Amino acid sequence: PQAVWGGPSSVQRGRMPPTQPTHGQFALTNGDPLNCHSYLSGYISLLLRAEPYPTSRFGSQCMQPNNIMGIENICELAARMLFSAVEWARNIPFFPDLQITDQVALLRLTWSELFVLNAAQCSMPLHVAPLLAAAGLHASPMSADRVVAFMDHIRIFQEQVEKLKALHVDSAEYSCLKAIVLFTSDACGLSDVAHVESLQEKSQCALEEYVRSQYPNQPTRFGKLLLRLPSLRTVSSSVIEQLFFVRLVGKTPIETLIRDMLLSGSSFNWPYMAIQ
Repeated sequence: PQAVWGGPSSVQRGRMPPTQPTHGQFALTNGDPLNCHSYLSGYISLLLRAEPYPTSRFGSQCMQPNNIMGIENICELAARMLFSAVEWARNIPFFPDLQITDQVALLRLTWSELFVLNAAQCSMPLHVAPLLAAAGLHASPMSADRVVAFMDHIRIFQEQVEKLKALHVDSAEYSCLKAIVLFTSDACGLSDVAHVESLQEKSQCALEEYVRSQYPNQPTRFGKLLLRLPSLRTVSSSVIEQLFFVRLVGKTPIETLIRDMLLSGSSFNWPYMAIQ
């Protein structure tokens, strides 16, 4: 049987490498704020520095919408984005200081929202989503009404990504948005709700200050960015799981993967699946 991570550029033995120096950079619109004389608070700088793929985020294939990408490649890209979200959280200010149970609770609740933000940031080629769905349906057929609902969820996912891309969000703004999403008091069983709320407020204030200084001619920009966040929750996490991760991890729940990633960090090994 052929291994999921096939090919020389793929992840060997299911191991996710911390960097891929040969890959291209993120498609950053409005210029990369790190390269211009823009205002960046120390907090935003640390959020940006925590990205595990600083100069070569998720691979050059993200940036070429016409590039033909196989199902294995897109699933590997999705795996890289999930790993990136967890690895980023492990390295940002304040998150590692939370109790480990709180860290797990926050990531389990927000992983799919972080995934959508990463998908938009790297211009993930979402035209392949229906193809992935078709391949998945072929492997495990479902009833007609469930197929319709499933395809509706895929369309919602695509729409959320497109709306973010239409705002030309820059990398500093994406980092702040991800922090606002991650530090949510909606997670169950948090040991210190007030502290998590204060971290969300800090992230929101940093974003507001940055947008005001960086985009003075767009007074409604901060509001538009914040208004994108509630609708990220309309994207079904189970559909993302079914679309991108079933081939890699089988029946292993994403929540289990996230906990394992958080605890083992960059030494994390993916469950090694073979295509039957």
